[in-house]
Amino acid sequence: MTTMTGRKRGGTSTRTLTQLPPTNSPPLLPFDLVAEILCCLPVKHLLQLRCVCKSWNSLISHDSKFAKNHLRLSTSNHDRHDLILVSAAPLFYLSGCSISSIFSSAASFTSFKWLNNHRLILNLKGDYIGRVTTCDGMVCVRIDESLAFLCNPSIRKFKILPPLINPSQKYLQTSFTLVYDRFTSNYKIIALSVRDYYQKNREINVHTLGTDYWKGIHDFPNRHLIQGPGIFLSDSLHWLPYDGRSGSSGKVIVSLHLQKESYQELSHPLYDIQSETDNTLGMLRDCLCIFSNSDKFFDVWIMKEYGNGQSWTKLLSVPQMGDAYIYILTKPLYISEHDQVLMYFMKRRKFSLAVYDSINDTYKIPEIQGNIQVPMEGRFYFPYVYIESLISPFFQD
Repeated sequence: MTTMTGRKRGGTSTRTLTQLPPTNSPPLLPFDLVAEILCCLPVKHLLQLRCVCKSWNSLISHDSKFAKNHLRLSTSNHDRHDLILVSAAPLFYLSGCSISSIFSSAASFTSFKWLNNHRLILNLKGDYIGRVTTCDGMVCVRIDESLAFLCNPSIRKFKILPPLINPSQKYLQTSFTLVYDRFTSNYKIIALSVRDYYQKNREINVHTLGTDYWKGIHDFPNRHLIQGPGIFLSDSLHWLPYDGRSGSSGKVIVSLHLQKESYQELSHPLYDIQSETDNTLGMLRDCLCIFSNSDKFFDVWIMKEYGNGQSWTKLLSVPQMGDAYIYILTKPLYISEHDQVLMYFMKRRKFSLAVYDSINDTYKIPEIQGNIQVPMEGRFYFPYVYIESLISPFFQD
């Protein structure tokens, strides 16, 4: 915008031009406010915005404080909660969809898509048990009994962890669990390994992200057998052992406190019940759970107050869907704000999802679209709740 000013000198009129800043230029926002706005966006959009300027790229790609704030908002936003499917075939594939789309009453089908343009393919060895855990947008996958890798499919980064043992040593079975240690503000991977079929020689080793070694924690207290990764809650990792002779679950839950590096045993509600049930350990609504599967019902027990054995309460009793030899309910995956339960089950060895409405006592089985159900050399898919994030496998606080 240009203005003209004039004055007279000795009877002569003079004029000067003054250049003013344009009135239509957008105001500059404080960078802290820009970061707060960007923090509300999904990861997909943030990755596209990295090319706007160097400061945005640095914020989105390298600022751990921004990544943590974004994760906190995503955790509290149920629309950012996803379900990922992990293949159990020798080749590793990831696909996923929004959990809110599964719960939607208008949705009669659920469409899964690959989480990244390139499929991360590794030749995984051994059986499926204990292969995958998730934490804060990262996925930990066991390659074999001494090796695992981390990946964040949202930002397409992965890292192979240091080997657990020397090549001269061998484990029969290892499960890896990825957790966040708030005392050190870092991520850790806890490996539970056995050396013999009777699980008499068990080892706990801990790897801290950013280091190149594993640290052993000794004196594992329980003699029962343990399969699969643990459940992390209240700064402790939990396992539900089982009796190798009877095949039933043990009478206690074994936990490892991450900071104290000490073990303790917790009671569970079914420890003194002799019945034909299959009990597993889980977590729903940030509470420790026991899932009890029988011929007629699938019961969900929840520990409302952590560490208080008297606070165990039966949250749900889900009726079986039909013939137990055809429909096999395995575990609840997620409970919505409206008490709808997302269940995972197998029907004639094929993966399926079901939504149980606990208020109306009804099931909805969404049709799964995409190439998930296409049989490919007997491939199975296993579901996990996943929250997208910017947290990198190369995380440094």
